[in-house]
Amino acid sequence: MAYASVIDVMLLLIRDGAVLLALRSGTGFADNWWNCPSGKLEDGEDVAAALCREAREEIGLHLDRRALSLASTVHFRNEHGEGRLGLFFHAQSWEGEPVNAEPHKCARLGWFPLDALPDNTYPYTRIGVELYRKRQNFAASGWTSTDA
Repeated sequence: MAYASVIDVMLLLIRDGAVLLALRSGTGFADNWWNCPSGKLEDGEDVAAALCREAREEIGLHLDRRALSLASTVHFRNEHGEGRLGLFFHAQSWEGEPVNAEPHKCARLGWFPLDALPDNTYPYTRIGVELYRKRQNFAASGWTSTDA
């Protein structure tokens, strides 16, 4: 049987050494945890299109796919045993200011120093941000005791 995994696109919006995070709320999954603006790849979508769609839906920003660069990849296995492949993209530029465009799923947005994330940052997000900060590009987490 072939392995299948959810593919997540995660936005690293960085300004003045701080990353934009969203506090999840009312979703039933990872509520009260800070997370990057993100979402799942949908059928028929390429990853850049998915990230641009999620940025519009969640924080009201229109991103130019040419301003995106793949910063890191995280193969994450969550506490429910579900495998996910997270593609963390850094947006080199954007126009406008992010807004909470989904208040029914997000309690608020906040900018946090890359080296001082809130304690309740979702582990998947924390790993992706740390990889970006350290200029590393891959980690596996939740799979074995030898995770990097």
